[in-house]
Amino acid sequence: MYLTKEVKEEIFAKHGGAATNTGSAEGQIALFTHRIAHLTEHLKKNRHDYNTERSLVLLVGKRRSLLDYLKKKDINRYREIIKVLNIRK
Repeated sequence: MYLTKEVKEEIFAKHGGAATNTGSAEGQIALFTHRIAHLTEHLKKNRHDYNTERSLVLLVGKRRSLLDYLKKKDINRYREIIKVLNIRK
C-alpha cells in the first residue's frame, strides 16, 4: 500500500504542525497532493482506467476548494503551501 500510517503521520507532521493535527488545511492539502501524484503515475500506465480518472478529478477539486478557503482566510499561509508543494496557481 502506498499510503501507510507512517507516511500520513510524516505528511501531517511536516505540513500540519503535528502528526495528530489531521484537520489543518495545510496538512490535508499536502495529503491530497501526495494522493494526486500517486494517481497521476497510475494513469500514465493505465490510460483507460476511467474510475481512477474520475477519482483524480474529484480529488483535485477538493484540493482546489481547500486552497480557495486558505486563500480567503490567510493569504500568507496559502502562498507558503503552494510554494512548498510546488502547486500551480
